[in-house]
Amino acid sequence: MSLKFLANHPRCRTSSRTAMSGAGRGRQPPSVDDLTPARRRLAQLRLAHLLEVNTGFRSGDPARPGAGEPKPCYDPDATTLTGRRLAKVAELAALEREEARLLGLDRVGYRTLIRWEQGRRRFGLVGVADERWLRESGGHPSVSEEVREAILAVRAETLHGSRVSMRTRERKIHQYVRERFGADVVVPSYNTLRRVWIDWFGPGGARQRYARSADLPSSDGHVLIERPGQVVALDTTVLPVMVRESVFGEPTTVHLTLALDLYTIRFARSG
Repeated sequence: MSLKFLANHPRCRTSSRTAMSGAGRGRQPPSVDDLTPARRRLAQLRLAHLLEVNTGFRSGDPARPGAGEPKPCYDPDATTLTGRRLAKVAELAALEREEARLLGLDRVGYRTLIRWEQGRRRFGLVGVADERWLRESGGHPSVSEEVREAILAVRAETLHGSRVSMRTRERKIHQYVRERFGADVVVPSYNTLRRVWIDWFGPGGARQRYARSADLPSSDGHVLIERPGQVVALDTTVLPVMVRESVFGEPTTVHLTLALDLYTIRFARSG
């Protein structure tokens, strides 16, 4: 199947690990205010390096040159953009490893500079910041302790019956709150409850007996592994390459995800 098919599939949602598009998870878009003062200075340093590559001047303005600017390897009148990017990669690679790490400039490659430039054009300063620098989400403030108790109670109730829709779960949550705490407790909207349910318990596409088996602990507190796919260890990393769906398509980053099924590993070792 093609990337176009996956991108337009109704069950395909924005990943939370893609740099700027997924950091907000469909909520408020990231902004410079989401960066701490220290992280903002690091982002400004990255921006200065990008401007030096593009214009030859770290300020981005030829009318305000720094000392010795433009350097011969960054002079736009004598070099190409590709050459200046390669020169910047070599310059950053020459930094001490610990210094580069503290400045957020370690492991910067040619395609990293392209990705930063694309982010700068789309989002400005925050476009060159690492997604891990952004502030964490505030969670769901509308989910009070009473609503949280109702969600967990409905989860325990519906886990031992037939699979129900999210609308049914919403009605049960409202019913539990009214009967237990009264009508004065405010229950969030359906969309909020749905997001909370997916965040806490997943999309719920598994069979009920499989969902129940995942919650069965053994006597020492470990989860009983009774079937393939019950417990899977996942690790995702961004590959240092970019791909195109077609010859003239926009380049995009690639994520490599490795999955280890504990049930399969256990019986493969025992065999």
